[in-house]
Amino acid sequence: MILIADSGSTKTKWSLVNEQPFKVETNVTGGINPFYQSQEVIAALLKKEFPQPSEIPDQIFFYGAGCINNEKCQTVAEVLTRFFHCNAVIVESDLMAVAHALCLHEEGIACILGTGSNSCYYNGNEVVHHVSPLGYILGDEGSGAVIGKKFISDLLKNQLPEHITARFYKHYSCSPHQIMEDVYKKPFPNRYLARYTYFIHENLAEPSLKKIVRESFDEFFSRNIRQYPEAINLPIHFTGSIAYHFCDILKESAVDMGYRTGLITESPTERLIKYYVP
Repeated sequence: MILIADSGSTKTKWSLVNEQPFKVETNVTGGINPFYQSQEVIAALLKKEFPQPSEIPDQIFFYGAGCINNEKCQTVAEVLTRFFHCNAVIVESDLMAVAHALCLHEEGIACILGTGSNSCYYNGNEVVHHVSPLGYILGDEGSGAVIGKKFISDLLKNQLPEHITARFYKHYSCSPHQIMEDVYKKPFPNRYLARYTYFIHENLAEPSLKKIVRESFDEFFSRNIRQYPEAINLPIHFTGSIAYHFCDILKESAVDMGYRTGLITESPTERLIKYYVP
């Protein structure tokens, strides 16, 4: 029995896989990111949100945002070892999860467009080239956080049509002051900003909102994918809520930038299970 976890900044999807007979039990908890959360915070989240499995898994494969080096991976591994009483814990980046899930054992470009963004060139065995996403302040082009940031900036700078602005404030019942408080003084502003992509999606017929999304995707290709020489001849695979729900605009951007899209999935979980249990 193996436990596979795919964790982003917003949520973690856990899949307990019994190979014979094949059976999958899933649970969802809040996101686990050692870049922002201490071991104590992660442990408290698990205790509160994860129901203890009836059996101890033989192995745990945890893929997570923020698992960017050995120190951060060890932070998560120690918590999981204690919580699940399992000594066979492997922690890798969420980018490796995407490479395994989208490419399996084939060469390709694997990308994440969710709350954050990321990308890599995968040779079918390992990640060979990786352009650092830099986070939503310095990078994360094409992500929900950056699209939300651009939208909120335009909203508060009076750059959007009046009917869109009026619709927004009627829907969310908030003030510019409250928005500023949430962005600058509360935890996880990236998650907060990304949540406004729901409003953008619901009002995508508005050209000014579609433009925000399209320009963010164009920036993702020009500032990230263009740095992979192999990308011009390989499929560009995507996973994440933003890629999935804005897939038509994403495909348009890819074609105009000279690339070919491959798989576009909302979550890598099902194919990640396939990587371990063909």
